Amino acid sequence: MVGAMPAEALSREVSGGGGGGYGSKHLQLPVPPKQQPAEADCKWYEEEIDDDLKLSYALNSVLHRGASKYQEIALLDTKHFGKALIIDGKMQSTEMDEFIYHESLIHPPLLFHLNPKTVFIMGGGEGSAAREVLRHKTVQRVVMCDIDQEVVDFCRTYLTVNREAFSSNKLCLIINDARVELEKSKEKFDVIVGDLADPVEGGPCYQLYTKSFYEHIVKPKLNDHGIFVTQAGPAGVLTHKEVFSSIYNTLKHVFKYVQAYTAHVPSFADTWGWVMASDYPFDLNAQQINERIKDRIEGELVYLSGEFLISSTTLNKSIHQSLLNETHLYTEDDARFIYGHGRAC
Repeated sequence: MVGAMPAEALSREVSGGGGGGYGSKHLQLPVPPKQQPAEADCKWYEEEIDDDLKLSYALNSVLHRGASKYQEIALLDTKHFGKALIIDGKMQSTEMDEFIYHESLIHPPLLFHLNPKTVFIMGGGEGSAAREVLRHKTVQRVVMCDIDQEVVDFCRTYLTVNREAFSSNKLCLIINDARVELEKSKEKFDVIVGDLADPVEGGPCYQLYTKSFYEHIVKPKLNDHGIFVTQAGPAGVLTHKEVFSSIYNTLKHVFKYVQAYTAHVPSFADTWGWVMASDYPFDLNAQQINERIKDRIEGELVYLSGEFLISSTTLNKSIHQSLLNETHLYTEDDARFIYGHGRAC
């Protein structure tokens, strides 16, 4: 569940020890209580990755926590990564390195597109994906559809870096199930983005990773030369078979061209994966990408360049072979899930 517990459970007690007594000839003075190191007073956020593996993040404080009917939410002030957004116990982003995730999610599909004007974001409640989309000068309309009003309100209040994006007159914010909203929409889009929570068993998002959703709802809502991109979970040597390889293979059964790419996200303590899909090839070189970055994007990108984007599509041998050999199709009846939950202690 979410990485926050009552305040009394967040701090460790300081325990002291000592004692004294009489020897046969000498008086022994009582030993003063030992001072515990400062770290003992530290609060920690702990995320369970597997049965025998946890990640721990030292905290300054729990800034806020709450719950909606869909998920639990917490905003933590971590010592190493700054403010961190936690949903259902899973680290979503931190202010120190969220630019890696969001630049990697948003800019590749918009740069490969000939002239992106309309973008639909599934999820994205924290506003960072919309912020990056709105940096593109060609974009005229952004529809962001998140199922959870309380998450959106929470992020608008506490994640001040995205307030300008939330107030943009190009942004249309809709609170609804993205599947329902896309299905009923009469509008088509140049780029559709899956900025979704990881598929967790019992969570609200796993059906938005399925073949039927991609085939019958996402693809028909793309304009000609349209591009779909989704975050695809952990993509490390030991973790890429959880959902990354399955999402890649599922999209291969729906679109003609599918491109996986990865980047290391320090606060996730793992390599992360994204997958782009289209019926038109991704055929730009590094120089062409850099030219589009210069011409299209307001301000400087912190992480992404043409050279790095091209290099991020080269996967190590182990992962490359797994993607080639993957046979699993992600369906409602045969879904894969990310393990784990978080708690503060």
